[in-house]
Amino acid sequence: MESSLTPRHTNLKTDQAVRVGTIDDIDWKGRKVLLRVDFNVPLDSSGGITDDTRINAAIPTIRKLSEEGASVILASHLGRPNGERVPEMSLSPVTPALAERLGNPVLFLDDCIGDDVENVCRELEEGQVALLENLRYHSGETKNDPEFASALSRLADSYVNDAFGTAHRAHASTYGVAKLLSPKVSGYLIQKELEFLGEKTSSPARPFVVILGGAKVSDKINVIEALLDKADTIIIGGAMAYTFALARGLAVGDSLNEPDKVDLANGIIRKAEEKGVKLLLPIDTLITNSLDFGERTLGETQVVEGDIPEGWEGVDIGPKTTELFSAEVADSSTVLWNGPMGVFEIEDSSKGTFAVARAVAESDAMSIIGGGDSVKAIKQSGCGERVSFMSTGGGASLEFLEGKELPGVAVLDQT
Repeated sequence: MESSLTPRHTNLKTDQAVRVGTIDDIDWKGRKVLLRVDFNVPLDSSGGITDDTRINAAIPTIRKLSEEGASVILASHLGRPNGERVPEMSLSPVTPALAERLGNPVLFLDDCIGDDVENVCRELEEGQVALLENLRYHSGETKNDPEFASALSRLADSYVNDAFGTAHRAHASTYGVAKLLSPKVSGYLIQKELEFLGEKTSSPARPFVVILGGAKVSDKINVIEALLDKADTIIIGGAMAYTFALARGLAVGDSLNEPDKVDLANGIIRKAEEKGVKLLLPIDTLITNSLDFGERTLGETQVVEGDIPEGWEGVDIGPKTTELFSAEVADSSTVLWNGPMGVFEIEDSSKGTFAVARAVAESDAMSIIGGGDSVKAIKQSGCGERVSFMSTGGGASLEFLEGKELPGVAVLDQT
């Protein structure tokens, strides 16, 4: 009998699902495993880790492999060093944090390929964990260079991918090396991502409410169109709501908008009506006559309904909209949220986003936070521990929800 965490690579457009091989399928004793993780963590000026979410998310898979007798070789990128050794983008600060969480030493290697690295990996003992230096110190990583992938493959005899955040990229460590090693399976994090972003949204408990924010309609158009076939309600907030306002004939002042995407917005409004999907748009807006993002300050503010005057820009949903959106979330059985409702990084324009976060956390719904700024927002609101699942993917989450094939998942063994 399959467990609730049985991963399926689900195509949201066809509802077809393929079971991806998992770490529970393999006897790991004595194997040397190249484990692709996502340790692309934010660092402060002194090299301290400011958000350890991605490290914590990888621990169950690392621990499983190590405790079952595998030698675990961790591979990740950090930042965009573009093929250069940039000291500020070294993975070395991750080593002590990782060792503390595992309760065991972690060996750090100052490169990720080469004879010296191969020799160290060859001598690793069962259960030992090693962390390679930043994969993107080599340009062959992002180019999926065959020679670089081959060099990585010489470190191990098996492959596990648990880096969902990079699964939408066909890079050497997510695709090329997987073609060269067997078995090649998913870790626990990718299993959970596929379950919640796939199965839970393809056959959701209803009502299914989708909340979409962020800046651009163009970034979310494919997600919206895919979810129009799934959702009962789609809530639109953030700056992309101003493009929808233009489509409805409203003035948006100096608000961020995409005039060339008005036809797309009109098409979504029409399709939602045709499919019987409730499309909720803001009915009032917090506006300001001055926004200084660097200083995190706003000028004068007011709440308006309808047109936004010239010289003013929208920065958050208003109180009536907050109440409307929160009530819809309260009545949901499944809720998917991707994108903030406004400029939540500034305190005076964070109220709408944080109110929606609280509504999601306080509802009885299966709640799925779709990565990126949504995860940051729900953590800042203090509600991070009260949602069902927070995705570690940004672009990967969006592409998966669109129904696109993720190369880093498609390359894995399927059963």
